[in-house]
Amino acid sequence: MNNDTLINQFLDHYWLSSGATDNTLKAYRSDLVMFAKWLGHSLTKVSDQTIAQYFDYRQQSQFSSATQARVLTCLRVFYQYLLTQDSIQTNPTNKLNHPKQTQKLPVFLAIDEVSNLLDAPDTNTLFGLRDRAMLELLYSCGLRVSELIKLDLQHLNLTEEYIRIIGKGEKERILPLGELAIEHLQNYEQKSRPHLLKKGQTNGYFLTNRGSSMSRQNFFYIIKAYALKAGIDKPLSPHTLRHAFATHLVQQGADLRSVQLMLGHSDIATTQIYTHIQNVQLKAQHSKHHPRG
Repeated sequence: MNNDTLINQFLDHYWLSSGATDNTLKAYRSDLVMFAKWLGHSLTKVSDQTIAQYFDYRQQSQFSSATQARVLTCLRVFYQYLLTQDSIQTNPTNKLNHPKQTQKLPVFLAIDEVSNLLDAPDTNTLFGLRDRAMLELLYSCGLRVSELIKLDLQHLNLTEEYIRIIGKGEKERILPLGELAIEHLQNYEQKSRPHLLKKGQTNGYFLTNRGSSMSRQNFFYIIKAYALKAGIDKPLSPHTLRHAFATHLVQQGADLRSVQLMLGHSDIATTQIYTHIQNVQLKAQHSKHHPRG
């Protein structure tokens, strides 16, 4: 069996067994194709020494530790799959440890910066109404951008003030909607979406000027443009509002377990980054204002 067939069969199996996102599957495909190209022969004929040599090669090529960790995870699950299929006798990744990663804090937005960003769209226009609703919803609920653009009409209940999210691994969570988010979502539904729909039929909630669902790339450009308009000189992405949502909750006293549930994190260790952000901010304030800081 050639390498392309092995990779395709593994990715089909992995998607069915784990519910992995499209982005994860694309990354794993790229990782396996790159490894197969470096290897130059069948992926089934690999030793632990070969795996170690490959990671030495990647380290010399200055790949980040985060990328290295993802590749190792990919190879581990790939070879575990081959092991269960009796295509190999041992998993050659067993002796390799995950590379140490330095913890990188996400971009932090202060509350006034978030307010400036949310106020940036011109709500006298169809697109401004839509964009304000998207930004408000991201900050109100801490959604991933993939969750935002996949929203359908039936996922929102503005009367009961909640939203149903289908997150990673098809896991569902129900989130409360804030009053301001509801107000802007209602404005979008009543004054903008019917015009963007252009007599078409789609359940997609946030629409482009063509009447189709918003894409990740489109929204990335949208939020970058509003950040520029709001005078925010930081490297923003749609994920920045998710970070702001969680950081501001922790700063206002929300318990970490509740924040974990709202974000849809499977492990609370992932959520603890927002405690670190709070500590960094407190330290900065102490240094700035304390007479002996």
